[in-house]
Amino acid sequence: MRAVTVRERAAGLAGLSLTEEPYPHAAENDVVVRVHAAGFTPGELDWPGTWSDRAGRDRTPSVPGHEVSGVVAELGYGTTGLTVGQRVFGLTDWTRNGSLAEYVAVEARNLAPLPADVGHTVAAALPISGLTAWQGLFDHGRLAAGQTVLVHGVAGGVGSIAAQLAREAGARVIGTGRAGDRDTALGLGVDAFLDLQADPLEDAGQVDVVFDVIGGDVLDRSAALVRTGGTLVTIASPPTVRPRDGRAMFFVVEPDRARLADLARRVRGGRLRPIVGAVRTLAEAPSAFAPGRRTPGKTIIRVAEGEQPAGPYRLGRV
Repeated sequence: MRAVTVRERAAGLAGLSLTEEPYPHAAENDVVVRVHAAGFTPGELDWPGTWSDRAGRDRTPSVPGHEVSGVVAELGYGTTGLTVGQRVFGLTDWTRNGSLAEYVAVEARNLAPLPADVGHTVAAALPISGLTAWQGLFDHGRLAAGQTVLVHGVAGGVGSIAAQLAREAGARVIGTGRAGDRDTALGLGVDAFLDLQADPLEDAGQVDVVFDVIGGDVLDRSAALVRTGGTLVTIASPPTVRPRDGRAMFFVVEPDRARLADLARRVRGGRLRPIVGAVRTLAEAPSAFAPGRRTPGKTIIRVAEGEQPAGPYRLGRV
Protein backbone atom coordinates (compact mmCIF):
# COMPACT_ATOMS: atom_id res chain seq x y z
CA MET A 1 0.00 0.00 0.00
CA ARG A 2 1.05 3.63 -0.41
CA ALA A 3 1.90 5.55 2.74
CA VAL A 4 3.71 8.68 3.85
CA THR A 5 6.64 7.69 6.07
CA VAL A 6 9.40 9.24 8.13
CA ARG A 7 12.68 7.45 8.72
CA GLU A 8 15.23 9.83 10.26
CA ARG A 9 14.33 12.26 13.02
CA ALA A 10 17.21 14.57 12.19
CA ALA A 11 15.95 14.98 8.63
CA GLY A 12 12.80 16.81 9.75
CA LEU A 13 10.36 17.65 6.95
CA ALA A 14 12.90 16.52 4.37
CA GLY A 15 12.55 12.99 5.74
CA LEU A 16 8.88 12.70 4.74
CA SER A 17 8.26 10.68 1.60
CA LEU A 18 5.59 8.65 -0.16
CA THR A 19 6.60 4.98 -0.09
CA GLU A 20 5.23 1.46 -0.50
CA GLU A 21 4.60 -0.19 2.88
CA PRO A 22 3.19 -3.55 4.00
CA TYR A 23 -0.55 -3.90 4.54
CA PRO A 24 -1.19 -3.44 8.29
CA HIS A 25 -1.85 -6.33 10.67
CA ALA A 26 -5.12 -6.26 12.63
CA ALA A 27 -4.24 -7.21 16.21
CA GLU A 28 -6.78 -8.31 18.80
CA ASN A 29 -9.63 -5.78 19.10
CA ASP A 30 -8.33 -3.87 16.05
CA VAL A 31 -9.93 -3.03 12.77
CA VAL A 32 -8.16 -2.23 9.51
CA VAL A 33 -9.65 0.87 7.92
CA ARG A 34 -9.45 1.68 4.23
CA VAL A 35 -8.62 5.36 4.53
CA HIS A 36 -10.70 7.84 2.55
CA ALA A 37 -9.49 11.01 4.28
CA ALA A 38 -6.93 11.74 6.97
CA GLY A 39 -5.88 14.60 9.22
CA PHE A 40 -2.51 15.37 10.73
CA THR A 41 -0.87 17.81 13.14
CA PRO A 42 2.18 19.70 11.77
CA GLY A 43 4.07 19.20 15.04
CA GLU A 44 3.89 15.40 14.90
CA LEU A 45 7.50 15.08 13.85
CA ASP A 46 8.47 16.35 17.31
CA TRP A 47 6.30 13.85 19.17
CA PRO A 48 8.12 10.91 20.85
CA GLY A 49 5.38 8.52 19.68
CA THR A 50 6.22 9.23 16.06
CA TRP A 51 9.61 7.59 16.58
CA SER A 52 9.17 4.93 19.28
CA ASP A 53 6.54 2.51 20.54
CA ARG A 54 5.13 2.29 24.08
CA ALA A 55 8.19 0.33 25.20
CA GLY A 56 10.52 3.02 23.88
CA ARG A 57 11.74 0.94 20.93
CA ASP A 58 12.48 2.57 17.59
CA ARG A 59 9.60 1.97 15.19
CA THR A 60 10.77 3.74 12.05
CA PRO A 61 9.83 3.92 9.28
CA SER A 62 6.64 5.26 10.79
CA VAL A 63 3.47 6.68 9.27
CA PRO A 64 2.22 9.99 10.72
CA GLY A 65 -1.38 11.21 10.89
CA HIS A 66 -3.79 10.50 13.74
CA GLU A 67 -7.22 11.37 12.32
CA VAL A 68 -8.97 9.00 9.99
CA SER A 69 -12.23 8.62 8.13
CA GLY A 70 -12.90 5.59 5.98
CA VAL A 71 -14.47 2.15 5.75
CA VAL A 72 -13.76 -0.95 7.83
CA ALA A 73 -11.86 -3.43 5.65
CA GLU A 74 -11.00 -6.11 8.22
CA LEU A 75 -11.76 -7.08 11.81
CA GLY A 76 -9.10 -8.33 14.22
CA TYR A 77 -9.68 -11.24 16.56
CA GLY A 78 -12.28 -10.48 19.19
CA THR A 79 -13.35 -7.17 17.69
CA THR A 80 -17.00 -6.32 18.30
CA GLY A 81 -19.23 -3.31 17.71
CA LEU A 82 -18.12 -2.64 14.13
CA THR A 83 -18.60 -4.52 10.86
CA VAL A 84 -16.72 -4.89 7.58
CA GLY A 85 -17.91 -2.23 5.12
CA GLN A 86 -19.03 0.18 7.85
CA ARG A 87 -18.15 3.87 7.57
CA VAL A 88 -16.12 5.01 10.58
CA PHE A 89 -13.97 7.89 11.81
CA GLY A 90 -11.76 8.54 14.80
CA LEU A 91 -8.28 8.65 16.29
CA THR A 92 -5.38 6.37 15.45
CA ASP A 93 -2.94 5.38 18.19
CA TRP A 94 -0.12 7.79 19.08
CA THR A 95 2.63 5.13 19.04
CA ARG A 96 1.52 3.09 16.01
CA ASN A 97 1.44 3.81 12.30
CA GLY A 98 -1.09 6.46 11.48
CA SER A 99 -3.61 7.52 8.88
CA LEU A 100 -1.49 8.98 6.05
CA ALA A 101 -1.75 5.66 4.23
CA GLU A 102 -4.22 3.70 2.17
CA TYR A 103 -4.93 1.39 5.13
CA VAL A 104 -4.41 1.74 8.87
CA ALA A 105 -4.92 -0.60 11.85
CA VAL A 106 -6.77 1.06 14.72
CA GLU A 107 -8.17 -0.05 18.06
CA ALA A 108 -11.90 -0.40 17.48
CA ARG A 109 -12.73 1.56 20.63
CA ASN A 110 -11.05 4.64 19.11
CA LEU A 111 -13.52 4.74 16.22
CA ALA A 112 -17.15 5.77 15.93
CA PRO A 113 -19.71 5.03 13.20
CA LEU A 114 -19.88 7.76 10.55
CA PRO A 115 -23.36 8.72 9.31
CA ALA A 116 -23.90 8.34 5.58
CA ASP A 117 -24.63 12.04 5.13
CA VAL A 118 -21.35 13.27 6.66
CA GLY A 119 -18.51 13.32 4.13
CA HIS A 120 -15.15 11.72 4.85
CA THR A 121 -13.34 15.02 4.28
CA VAL A 122 -15.35 16.75 7.00
CA ALA A 123 -15.19 13.73 9.32
CA ALA A 124 -11.39 13.66 9.15
CA ALA A 125 -11.35 17.22 10.51
CA LEU A 126 -13.29 16.23 13.63
CA PRO A 127 -11.40 13.71 15.81
CA ILE A 128 -8.48 15.67 17.29
CA SER A 129 -9.97 19.13 16.88
CA GLY A 130 -13.44 18.20 18.10
CA LEU A 131 -12.37 16.07 21.05
CA THR A 132 -9.69 18.56 22.07
CA ALA A 133 -12.17 21.42 21.97
CA TRP A 134 -14.77 19.53 24.01
CA GLN A 135 -12.36 18.17 26.61
CA GLY A 136 -10.58 21.52 26.99
CA LEU A 137 -13.75 23.56 27.40
CA PHE A 138 -15.94 21.28 29.48
CA ASP A 139 -13.98 18.40 31.01
CA HIS A 140 -11.01 20.54 32.07
CA GLY A 141 -12.21 24.14 31.80
CA ARG A 142 -15.64 23.45 33.36
CA LEU A 143 -17.16 26.11 31.14
CA ALA A 144 -20.82 26.85 31.90
CA ALA A 145 -23.60 28.97 30.45
CA GLY A 146 -23.19 32.66 31.18
CA GLN A 147 -19.42 32.49 31.53
CA THR A 148 -16.81 34.04 29.23
CA VAL A 149 -14.12 32.06 27.41
CA LEU A 150 -11.08 33.43 25.61
CA VAL A 151 -10.14 31.13 22.70
CA HIS A 152 -6.68 31.65 21.28
CA GLY A 153 -6.21 30.67 17.64
CA VAL A 154 -9.95 30.85 17.04
CA ALA A 155 -9.70 30.41 13.25
CA GLY A 156 -7.76 27.15 13.48
CA GLY A 157 -9.03 23.58 13.56
CA VAL A 158 -9.36 23.37 17.34
CA GLY A 159 -10.24 27.00 18.00
CA SER A 160 -13.04 27.18 15.44
CA ILE A 161 -14.77 24.15 16.92
CA ALA A 162 -14.21 25.40 20.47
CA ALA A 163 -15.88 28.72 19.60
CA GLN A 164 -18.96 26.97 18.21
CA LEU A 165 -19.29 24.55 21.13
CA ALA A 166 -18.88 27.36 23.65
CA ARG A 167 -21.52 29.51 21.98
CA GLU A 168 -23.99 26.64 21.88
CA ALA A 169 -23.38 26.10 25.60
CA GLY A 170 -24.43 29.69 26.26
CA ALA A 171 -20.99 31.17 26.90
CA ARG A 172 -19.64 34.50 25.70
CA VAL A 173 -16.70 33.92 23.33
CA ILE A 174 -13.70 36.15 22.72
CA GLY A 175 -11.43 34.90 19.95
CA THR A 176 -7.86 35.79 19.07
CA GLY A 177 -5.74 35.40 15.96
CA ARG A 178 -4.10 37.42 13.22
CA ALA A 179 -5.76 40.26 11.36
CA GLY A 180 -6.64 37.96 8.47
CA ASP A 181 -8.60 35.71 10.84
CA ARG A 182 -11.12 38.38 11.81
CA ASP A 183 -13.76 37.57 9.19
CA THR A 184 -13.52 33.85 9.93
CA ALA A 185 -13.91 34.52 13.65
CA LEU A 186 -16.91 36.77 13.16
CA GLY A 187 -18.42 34.15 10.86
CA LEU A 188 -18.17 31.69 13.73
CA GLY A 189 -20.20 34.08 15.85
CA VAL A 190 -17.60 35.20 18.38
CA ASP A 191 -18.66 38.13 20.53
CA ALA A 192 -15.31 39.89 20.15
CA PHE A 193 -12.05 39.37 18.26
CA LEU A 194 -8.53 40.48 19.19
CA ASP A 195 -5.69 40.75 16.67
CA LEU A 196 -2.72 39.39 18.61
CA GLN A 197 -0.35 41.47 16.48
CA ALA A 198 -2.13 44.78 16.99
CA ASP A 199 -4.57 44.68 19.91
CA PRO A 200 -3.55 44.56 23.58
CA LEU A 201 -4.39 41.12 24.95
CA GLU A 202 -5.55 42.83 28.11
CA ASP A 203 -8.50 44.24 26.12
CA ALA A 204 -10.14 40.84 26.63
CA GLY A 205 -10.77 41.76 30.26
CA GLN A 206 -11.39 39.14 32.91
CA VAL A 207 -12.60 35.74 31.70
CA ASP A 208 -13.67 32.49 33.31
CA VAL A 209 -11.74 30.20 30.96
CA VAL A 210 -8.75 30.70 28.68
CA PHE A 211 -8.36 27.99 26.03
CA ASP A 212 -4.87 28.24 24.57
CA VAL A 213 -3.40 26.46 21.54
CA ILE A 214 -0.45 28.83 21.00
CA GLY A 215 1.73 28.72 24.11
CA GLY A 216 4.74 30.95 24.76
CA ASP A 217 4.21 34.58 25.68
CA VAL A 218 0.50 34.45 24.80
CA LEU A 219 -0.01 31.63 27.30
CA ASP A 220 2.00 33.39 30.02
CA ARG A 221 0.17 36.70 29.63
CA SER A 222 -3.21 35.00 29.63
CA ALA A 223 -2.86 33.83 33.23
CA ALA A 224 -3.54 37.35 34.51
CA LEU A 225 -6.86 37.44 32.63
CA VAL A 226 -8.40 34.51 34.53
CA ARG A 227 -10.80 35.67 37.21
CA THR A 228 -11.10 34.05 40.63
CA GLY A 229 -12.08 30.40 40.35
CA GLY A 230 -11.39 30.29 36.62
CA THR A 231 -9.17 28.02 34.55
CA LEU A 232 -6.30 28.42 32.11
CA VAL A 233 -6.29 25.39 29.78
CA THR A 234 -3.59 24.77 27.19
CA ILE A 235 -2.59 22.09 24.73
CA ALA A 236 0.67 23.83 23.78
CA SER A 237 2.94 23.08 26.77
CA PRO A 238 2.73 22.80 30.56
CA PRO A 239 2.06 26.32 31.88
CA THR A 240 4.81 28.06 33.84
CA VAL A 241 2.54 30.91 34.98
CA ARG A 242 -0.68 30.30 36.88
CA PRO A 243 -3.72 32.46 37.60
CA ARG A 244 -3.54 34.03 41.05
CA ASP A 245 -6.80 32.49 42.27
CA GLY A 246 -7.52 29.90 39.61
CA ARG A 247 -6.28 26.70 37.99
CA ALA A 248 -3.86 26.10 35.13
CA MET A 249 -3.52 22.85 33.27
CA PHE A 250 -2.04 21.18 30.21
CA PHE A 251 -3.68 18.13 28.63
CA VAL A 252 -3.41 15.72 25.74
CA VAL A 253 -6.61 14.71 23.97
CA GLU A 254 -8.01 11.25 24.72
CA PRO A 255 -10.13 8.99 22.47
CA ASP A 256 -13.86 8.98 23.22
CA ARG A 257 -16.22 7.03 20.95
CA ALA A 258 -19.39 8.44 22.51
CA ARG A 259 -18.21 12.02 22.14
CA LEU A 260 -17.15 11.41 18.52
CA ALA A 261 -20.67 10.16 17.80
CA ASP A 262 -22.09 13.27 19.47
CA LEU A 263 -19.89 15.53 17.35
CA ALA A 264 -21.04 13.75 14.19
CA ARG A 265 -24.67 14.31 15.21
CA ARG A 266 -23.96 18.01 15.68
CA VAL A 267 -22.48 18.18 12.18
CA ARG A 268 -25.50 16.38 10.71
CA GLY A 269 -27.85 18.81 12.43
CA GLY A 270 -25.95 21.90 11.25
CA ARG A 271 -24.99 22.80 14.82
CA LEU A 272 -21.27 22.31 14.20
CA ARG A 273 -19.34 23.27 11.07
CA PRO A 274 -15.71 22.17 10.90
CA ILE A 275 -13.58 24.41 8.72
CA VAL A 276 -11.56 22.49 6.14
CA GLY A 277 -8.81 24.85 5.08
CA ALA A 278 -7.34 22.81 2.22
CA VAL A 279 -7.66 19.32 0.73
CA ARG A 280 -4.51 17.64 -0.59
CA THR A 281 -3.76 14.26 -2.11
CA LEU A 282 -1.64 11.62 -0.39
CA ALA A 283 1.24 12.45 -2.74
CA GLU A 284 1.03 16.07 -1.61
CA ALA A 285 0.98 15.20 2.09
CA PRO A 286 4.74 15.63 2.71
CA SER A 287 4.67 19.19 1.39
CA ALA A 288 1.49 19.90 3.39
CA PHE A 289 3.54 19.63 6.60
CA ALA A 290 5.76 22.52 5.54
CA PRO A 291 4.90 25.99 6.85
CA GLY A 292 3.44 28.10 4.09
CA ARG A 293 0.42 30.22 3.34
CA ARG A 294 -1.91 30.20 6.31
CA THR A 295 -5.52 29.23 5.73
CA PRO A 296 -8.26 29.07 8.34
CA GLY A 297 -9.26 25.61 9.48
CA LYS A 298 -7.59 22.26 9.01
CA THR A 299 -5.72 20.71 6.10
CA ILE A 300 -7.13 17.30 5.12
CA ILE A 301 -5.45 14.62 3.03
CA ARG A 302 -7.74 12.84 0.57
CA VAL A 303 -6.49 9.27 0.28
CA ALA A 304 -9.01 7.07 -1.53
CA GLU A 305 -9.03 7.59 -5.29
CA GLY A 306 -12.29 9.03 -6.49
CA GLU A 307 -13.27 10.30 -3.04
CA GLN A 308 -14.75 13.73 -3.61
CA PRO A 309 -14.01 16.29 -0.92
CA ALA A 310 -17.10 17.48 0.93
CA GLY A 311 -15.39 20.86 1.03
CA PRO A 312 -15.33 23.42 3.83
CA TYR A 313 -18.66 24.36 5.30
CA ARG A 314 -19.55 27.90 4.34
CA LEU A 315 -19.05 30.15 7.32
CA GLY A 316 -21.97 32.01 8.76
CA ARG A 317 -23.65 32.72 12.03
CA VAL A 318 -24.31 29.39 13.72
